[in-house]
Amino acid sequence: MPTSPYVICLGDAERAELESLSRRATAPHRMVLRTRIVLLAAAGAGNSEIAGRLSICEDTARKWRRRYWEKGLGGLCDAPRPGRPRVFPAAVAAQVKALACEMPAASGTPLARWTCPELARKAAADGIAPTPSPSTVRRWLAGDAIRPWQHQSWIFPRDPHFALKASRVLDLYQREWDGKPLGCEEYVISADEKPGVQARMRIHLPLPAGPGRAVRTESEYRRYGTLAYLAAYDVHRAKVMGRCEPSTGIKPFTALVDQVMTAEPYASAKRVFWVVDNGASHRNWAAAARLSDAYPNAQMVHLPVHASWLNQVEVYFSVIQRKLLTPDDFEDLDELAAQILAFENHYNAVAGPFDWKFTRADLNQLLVRIKRHDRHAPQPMAA
Repeated sequence: MPTSPYVICLGDAERAELESLSRRATAPHRMVLRTRIVLLAAAGAGNSEIAGRLSICEDTARKWRRRYWEKGLGGLCDAPRPGRPRVFPAAVAAQVKALACEMPAASGTPLARWTCPELARKAAADGIAPTPSPSTVRRWLAGDAIRPWQHQSWIFPRDPHFALKASRVLDLYQREWDGKPLGCEEYVISADEKPGVQARMRIHLPLPAGPGRAVRTESEYRRYGTLAYLAAYDVHRAKVMGRCEPSTGIKPFTALVDQVMTAEPYASAKRVFWVVDNGASHRNWAAAARLSDAYPNAQMVHLPVHASWLNQVEVYFSVIQRKLLTPDDFEDLDELAAQILAFENHYNAVAGPFDWKFTRADLNQLLVRIKRHDRHAPQPMAA
């Protein structure tokens, strides 16, 4: 085995420093690897042996042995890399990002949302130098996933008992009620209506997907009316029970309740919790009384106002919207209803419960964040 001309001899202080660096958990991996190369070389190992023991190529072992022999510990650092020097100081990028994270009105700019060209112009007007171009601003914002040109709508909860009502529902999703776990004969149903589902038939038949071509759907259509789809979703069994009606209302919702509560296992269940929002067909204490009078083992649990996003059946409605109703092509209401119920059967055969992770603790954190924006926001519940 050829002997390397770069013989490494370490003093006690050098060896201690290298061994400490090789074991340091916070050190970059490349520095740990390089110190181990030097330590093996100092122990008399050849380049090929070092390469085999550290699973690296022999040229790598040779390079860092030589660098340490020439420059000592400083030789294990990366050499300066060529390239154009930085044009914009970090402070300039930070100022532009901070500007992007403020509403334009805060700086007197008559805009609803920032765009990259507008941010570049504002930076120039504010005397930020050197002034970045719109493409540079775009690159800076992309690095931190800042998109001030996008917006989302949201609404403050206005129910004074928002936390209490929402927490009860979230506990039910965790199979708990009043601090006690639900039994095997207790069920949680999430129910709601999807009104205004349109039966629209395309003027020409859709074209299926092909190589390099997406599904094509005719933009023109004929309308054949609308219907309402009412669904009850068993949260823990992932079973949907639904029906199509001409419209929503107390009578159609009562028909859905009868459909579910006369079937097993709900007819003989100990308790069936119905989670509903504040829609007109199942609003307030009167709807809860109608349910318990008709079925003593059923209990209605209302979500607070502006909390339909906590109703799991809405997730199912989004699934059927994406997978069946968009794009739509139904020749009449009868075909639309038949396709909806066929999808329901298909879903029940393949789907599992939603991986619901939003808990009471997450709700409290959300309400704390909302409280920063609104002094009248509801208070978090005690854990």
